[in-house]
Amino acid sequence: MARLHLVRHGETTANVMRRLDTALPGASLTDFGARQGVRFGLENEPREDVLLVSSHAIRARQTAELIGSVWDVETEAIDGVHEVQAGDLEDRSDREAHDTFHQVMERWHAGDLDVRIPGGESLEMVYERYIPTIEDLAAQYLTGTRRREVFLVSHGAAIRLIAARLAGIDSRFAAATHLGNTGSIELEYVDGVWACHRWGATTAPFGRVDEPLVDDPMG
Repeated sequence: MARLHLVRHGETTANVMRRLDTALPGASLTDFGARQGVRFGLENEPREDVLLVSSHAIRARQTAELIGSVWDVETEAIDGVHEVQAGDLEDRSDREAHDTFHQVMERWHAGDLDVRIPGGESLEMVYERYIPTIEDLAAQYLTGTRRREVFLVSHGAAIRLIAARLAGIDSRFAAATHLGNTGSIELEYVDGVWACHRWGATTAPFGRVDEPLVDDPMG
Protein backbone atom coordinates (compact mmCIF):
# COMPACT_ATOMS: atom_id res chain seq x y z
CA MET A 1 0.00 0.00 0.00
CA ALA A 2 1.37 3.43 -0.97
CA ARG A 3 2.71 5.55 1.86
CA LEU A 4 4.18 8.99 2.47
CA HIS A 5 7.74 9.19 3.80
CA LEU A 6 8.83 12.53 5.26
CA VAL A 7 12.64 12.49 5.06
CA ARG A 8 14.99 14.96 6.70
CA HIS A 9 17.84 16.16 4.47
CA GLY A 10 21.47 15.11 5.00
CA GLU A 11 23.99 16.91 7.17
CA THR A 12 24.87 20.48 6.18
CA THR A 13 27.62 22.93 7.01
CA ALA A 14 25.07 24.86 9.10
CA ASN A 15 24.22 21.73 11.09
CA VAL A 16 27.90 21.24 11.92
CA MET A 17 28.20 24.87 13.03
CA ARG A 18 24.87 24.72 14.94
CA ARG A 19 23.71 27.69 12.90
CA LEU A 20 19.98 28.35 12.49
CA ASP A 21 19.62 28.02 8.72
CA THR A 22 16.02 28.24 7.50
CA ALA A 23 15.82 30.86 4.74
CA LEU A 24 16.00 29.68 1.13
CA PRO A 25 18.21 28.59 -0.52
CA GLY A 26 20.26 27.70 2.57
CA ALA A 27 23.42 25.69 3.13
CA SER A 28 24.73 22.81 1.05
CA LEU A 29 25.38 19.25 2.21
CA THR A 30 28.71 18.31 3.69
CA ASP A 31 30.57 15.35 2.19
CA PHE A 32 29.17 13.27 5.02
CA GLY A 33 25.68 14.58 4.30
CA ALA A 34 26.03 13.50 0.67
CA ARG A 35 27.02 10.01 1.81
CA GLN A 36 23.96 9.96 4.07
CA GLY A 37 21.75 10.66 1.06
CA VAL A 38 23.29 7.81 -0.91
CA ARG A 39 23.02 5.46 2.05
CA PHE A 40 19.33 6.33 2.50
CA GLY A 41 18.73 5.36 -1.10
CA LEU A 42 20.59 2.08 -0.72
CA GLU A 43 18.83 1.15 2.53
CA ASN A 44 15.28 2.25 1.61
CA GLU A 45 14.56 0.97 -1.86
CA PRO A 46 10.87 1.67 -2.53
CA ARG A 47 8.41 -1.20 -2.67
CA GLU A 48 6.49 0.15 -5.67
CA ASP A 49 6.39 3.07 -8.12
CA VAL A 50 7.86 6.10 -6.40
CA LEU A 51 7.48 9.88 -6.44
CA LEU A 52 10.54 11.67 -5.07
CA VAL A 53 10.11 15.37 -4.26
CA SER A 54 11.80 17.92 -2.02
CA SER A 55 11.62 21.45 -0.72
CA HIS A 56 13.40 24.17 -2.68
CA ALA A 57 16.25 24.35 -0.14
CA ILE A 58 19.62 23.36 -1.62
CA ARG A 59 20.20 20.72 1.07
CA ALA A 60 16.85 19.07 0.42
CA ARG A 61 17.26 19.12 -3.37
CA GLN A 62 20.77 17.68 -3.11
CA THR A 63 19.59 14.91 -0.78
CA ALA A 64 16.70 14.03 -3.08
CA GLU A 65 18.97 14.00 -6.13
CA LEU A 66 21.40 11.62 -4.43
CA ILE A 67 18.56 9.31 -3.42
CA GLY A 68 17.18 9.52 -6.95
CA SER A 69 20.56 8.61 -8.42
CA VAL A 70 20.43 5.35 -6.47
CA TRP A 71 16.83 4.60 -7.43
CA ASP A 72 17.18 5.90 -11.00
CA VAL A 73 14.21 8.27 -10.62
CA GLU A 74 13.80 11.96 -11.34
CA THR A 75 13.24 14.49 -8.56
CA GLU A 76 11.20 17.67 -8.33
CA ALA A 77 11.28 20.60 -5.89
CA ILE A 78 7.82 21.69 -4.70
CA ASP A 79 6.43 24.72 -2.91
CA GLY A 80 5.37 25.09 0.70
CA VAL A 81 7.46 22.40 2.41
CA HIS A 82 10.54 24.38 3.48
CA GLU A 83 11.72 24.67 7.07
CA VAL A 84 10.06 26.69 9.83
CA GLN A 85 11.33 30.22 9.27
CA ALA A 86 13.59 31.47 12.07
CA GLY A 87 13.13 35.16 11.22
CA ASP A 88 15.32 37.38 13.42
CA LEU A 89 17.18 34.28 14.66
CA GLU A 90 18.41 33.36 11.18
CA ASP A 91 22.14 32.58 10.89
CA ARG A 92 22.64 32.72 14.65
CA SER A 93 24.39 29.95 16.56
CA ASP A 94 24.41 31.41 20.09
CA ARG A 95 22.62 29.78 23.02
CA GLU A 96 20.10 32.63 23.37
CA ALA A 97 18.91 32.16 19.79
CA HIS A 98 18.59 28.39 20.17
CA ASP A 99 16.80 28.77 23.52
CA THR A 100 14.33 31.24 22.00
CA PHE A 101 13.66 28.96 19.04
CA HIS A 102 13.11 25.89 21.22
CA GLN A 103 10.87 27.77 23.64
CA VAL A 104 8.61 28.68 20.73
CA MET A 105 8.70 25.07 19.50
CA GLU A 106 7.66 23.83 22.94
CA ARG A 107 4.68 26.20 22.92
CA TRP A 108 3.74 25.00 19.45
CA HIS A 109 3.83 21.36 20.49
CA ALA A 110 1.69 22.34 23.50
CA GLY A 111 -0.96 23.69 21.13
CA ASP A 112 -0.24 27.43 20.92
CA LEU A 113 -0.59 27.90 17.16
CA ASP A 114 -0.37 31.70 17.13
CA VAL A 115 2.88 32.42 18.96
CA ARG A 116 5.56 33.47 16.47
CA ILE A 117 9.29 33.13 16.28
CA PRO A 118 10.54 36.75 16.44
CA GLY A 119 10.37 38.01 12.87
CA GLY A 120 9.45 34.51 11.70
CA GLU A 121 6.46 32.21 11.47
CA SER A 122 3.70 31.00 13.74
CA LEU A 123 2.68 27.35 13.69
CA GLU A 124 -0.58 28.34 12.01
CA MET A 125 1.45 29.93 9.20
CA VAL A 126 3.49 26.72 8.82
CA TYR A 127 0.30 24.65 8.65
CA GLU A 128 -1.24 26.99 6.07
CA ARG A 129 1.61 26.56 3.58
CA TYR A 130 2.66 22.96 4.28
CA ILE A 131 -0.52 20.95 4.80
CA PRO A 132 -2.21 21.87 1.48
CA THR A 133 0.84 20.52 -0.34
CA ILE A 134 0.57 17.25 1.60
CA GLU A 135 -3.14 17.07 0.85
CA ASP A 136 -2.45 17.54 -2.87
CA LEU A 137 0.16 14.75 -2.81
CA ALA A 138 -2.29 12.46 -1.00
CA ALA A 139 -5.09 13.18 -3.46
CA GLN A 140 -2.88 12.58 -6.48
CA TYR A 141 -0.70 9.67 -5.39
CA LEU A 142 -2.03 7.96 -2.26
CA THR A 143 -5.57 7.30 -3.45
CA GLY A 144 -7.21 5.91 -6.57
CA THR A 145 -5.43 4.09 -9.38
CA ARG A 146 -2.34 6.32 -9.68
CA ARG A 147 -0.91 5.30 -6.33
CA ARG A 148 2.79 5.71 -5.71
CA GLU A 149 5.06 5.57 -2.72
CA VAL A 150 5.86 9.23 -2.02
CA PHE A 151 9.17 10.40 -0.54
CA LEU A 152 9.32 14.07 0.44
CA VAL A 153 12.74 15.39 1.49
CA SER A 154 12.11 18.24 3.88
CA HIS A 155 13.30 19.59 7.25
CA GLY A 156 13.47 18.35 10.82
CA ALA A 157 11.34 20.83 12.74
CA ALA A 158 8.67 21.11 10.04
CA ILE A 159 8.44 17.35 9.51
CA ARG A 160 7.79 16.64 13.19
CA LEU A 161 5.17 19.37 13.50
CA ILE A 162 3.32 18.31 10.36
CA ALA A 163 3.44 14.57 11.07
CA ALA A 164 2.14 15.12 14.59
CA ARG A 165 -0.73 17.23 13.29
CA LEU A 166 -1.69 14.81 10.52
CA ALA A 167 -1.57 11.63 12.58
CA GLY A 168 -2.60 13.00 15.98
CA ILE A 169 0.69 12.04 17.62
CA ASP A 170 1.08 12.83 21.32
CA SER A 171 2.63 16.29 21.53
CA ARG A 172 5.16 15.28 24.18
CA PHE A 173 6.43 12.44 22.01
CA ALA A 174 6.60 14.67 18.93
CA ALA A 175 8.48 17.40 20.78
CA ALA A 176 11.05 15.05 22.29
CA THR A 177 11.63 12.52 19.52
CA HIS A 178 13.89 14.24 17.04
CA LEU A 179 15.02 13.13 13.59
CA GLY A 180 18.67 12.88 12.71
CA ASN A 181 19.84 13.78 9.22
CA THR A 182 18.08 11.49 6.70
CA GLY A 183 15.82 10.21 9.45
CA SER A 184 12.23 9.76 8.31
CA ILE A 185 8.61 9.41 9.36
CA GLU A 186 6.33 6.95 7.56
CA LEU A 187 2.64 7.79 7.20
CA GLU A 188 -0.29 5.99 5.61
CA TYR A 189 -3.43 7.67 4.25
CA VAL A 190 -6.61 5.56 4.23
CA ASP A 191 -10.15 6.88 3.72
CA GLY A 192 -9.12 10.42 4.59
CA VAL A 193 -7.31 9.45 7.81
CA TRP A 194 -3.56 9.56 8.42
CA ALA A 195 -1.80 6.89 10.50
CA CYS A 196 1.85 7.01 11.54
CA HIS A 197 3.64 3.66 11.31
CA ARG A 198 7.22 4.73 12.05
CA TRP A 199 8.87 7.81 13.55
CA GLY A 200 12.62 7.57 13.07
CA ALA A 201 13.66 4.30 14.69
CA THR A 202 10.41 4.07 16.73
CA THR A 203 7.44 2.09 15.44
CA ALA A 204 3.79 2.50 16.42
CA PRO A 205 2.21 2.75 18.94
CA PHE A 206 3.74 5.99 20.18
CA GLY A 207 3.45 6.83 23.87
CA ARG A 208 4.39 9.82 25.97
CA VAL A 209 8.03 10.68 26.58
CA ASP A 210 8.68 11.85 30.12
CA GLU A 211 12.08 13.47 29.55
CA PRO A 212 12.80 15.71 26.54
CA LEU A 213 15.78 14.82 24.39
CA VAL A 214 18.53 17.28 23.54
CA ASP A 215 17.77 18.74 20.13
CA ASP A 216 20.25 18.83 17.29
CA PRO A 217 20.59 21.86 15.00
CA MET A 218 17.36 22.20 13.09
CA GLY A 219 16.96 23.01 9.42
